[in-house]
Amino acid sequence: MSGDISTPTVGPLPDTTAGSSSVPAVLTWLVWSLFVTSVAVLVARVRFDAPWEVTGVVRIDGLTALMWVVVTFFSGIVHSYSRRYMAGSNHETDFFLSTFGFTVAVMGVVVADHVALFVLAWLSMGLAMARLVGTVEGWRHARAAATVAGRYFLASSALLGVAVTVLWWATGATTVSGIAAAADELGGAAWLVAAVALVLAAMIQSALVPFHGWLLSSMTAPTPASALMHAGFVNAGGVLLVRFAPVVTVDTALMLGIVVVGASSAVLGKLLKTVQSDVKSELACSTVGQMGFMIMQAGLGFFGAAVTHLVLHGFYKAYHFLGAGGRVERTAPARSEPRATNVAGVAAVLATGLAGGALFAILTGKGTSLDSGVLLVSFVTLTTLHAARTAVGTVSIPAAARYVAVPLVFFPAIAVYALVYEAVSHVLSGLPVVAAPTELSVVHAFVAVAFLAVYVAVETGIHEDSQRLYVALLNASQPASDTVLTATEEYNEY
Repeated sequence: MSGDISTPTVGPLPDTTAGSSSVPAVLTWLVWSLFVTSVAVLVARVRFDAPWEVTGVVRIDGLTALMWVVVTFFSGIVHSYSRRYMAGSNHETDFFLSTFGFTVAVMGVVVADHVALFVLAWLSMGLAMARLVGTVEGWRHARAAATVAGRYFLASSALLGVAVTVLWWATGATTVSGIAAAADELGGAAWLVAAVALVLAAMIQSALVPFHGWLLSSMTAPTPASALMHAGFVNAGGVLLVRFAPVVTVDTALMLGIVVVGASSAVLGKLLKTVQSDVKSELACSTVGQMGFMIMQAGLGFFGAAVTHLVLHGFYKAYHFLGAGGRVERTAPARSEPRATNVAGVAAVLATGLAGGALFAILTGKGTSLDSGVLLVSFVTLTTLHAARTAVGTVSIPAAARYVAVPLVFFPAIAVYALVYEAVSHVLSGLPVVAAPTELSVVHAFVAVAFLAVYVAVETGIHEDSQRLYVALLNASQPASDTVLTATEEYNEY
């Protein structure tokens, strides 16, 4: 790659009256109409606290209204973007039908109250996404990727089916709200089976390690489908834990387990990202890490924070996937420079992080008591600081100026995070459990130390010194073999 940037030529949309289908235009208009309606529902929900429901079937609460706005907005962007991206493709109509069907399925998941309807919507969501992954039916790699994804999604749906069946048997309730109301009575083997099945279903859906294979194998999906997948689909694991929060918070040991599996994916996702050589795989590994962070927040007992993270991550990842082509065009090989570590730089980063953590604690009230809120503040500060340093690192400025630039980016970012968290928590206030902080334990301390160690290792480049670690990470991030292109001609054909 020479590094030269070509001048893009963007023409008008194709003439839709010249024999092409009207389906894309109609569905794009329809999904934006759903977005406007969802915003109206959210505003009404903020003003009127009581949920609206068809008893025993559907229930519109704060989480429903918020997720409707988020998913229809992302879907509207994807529909509009795809009008040009899919123009002229033989699969254009099928793609738009699948994308709109996926949107409706997600809306169904967050509004469903009857457990059968909930599972059916969950299954439909997975099948629609698998179809999007394999949009090009004649492309064997795409079909293989769709098969891999479909198997994972069926497993997730089966686990969810087991969980709600056991919960129905244990509580006698046939609705999600009824199960939540009776959660205090749960315990024993029945609760354990249901809770573990729920956590596993969430892990698969959010592509947490070791179930991240389907996400890394889905690179054959059209870029708009990838954006929708990473911005909306994988977030469903967090939504599932929020919906069944009264069930998973019954026992502290399970919450610790959720923290461990979330932290493991957050750490491994960050490490896997460092060995990727293409943009989409790098973004996929980033998603593995970010979803781990979201699940870990739920394990710490801050379900409002988990929802906040999935919303902010959705915006971030949709933007980066839809702009992936531009990033590839701007990328040129660069010589690796040794990382320099100096005491002044470390001190500046530490002072910035401490001040940012204090700001987050003041704005949210979290971390002021000696409980899991301390870890929430620490992890939010660490990840936001890393994002700020990464953003500043892409700009060519003198090293000394970075000491000023990083705080200028970091403090507004963490303040926005805190304010969005407060707003989301207010919207979710009618849910049975929004925040349930737990006492600190040795496991929490171990997770915190591991998190900090990996962060320091990546920032200083220590992890790059081990060839064995590099090979292990590369092997762990390989997609299914039959989804990998082996010749350039095969890619060009499609």
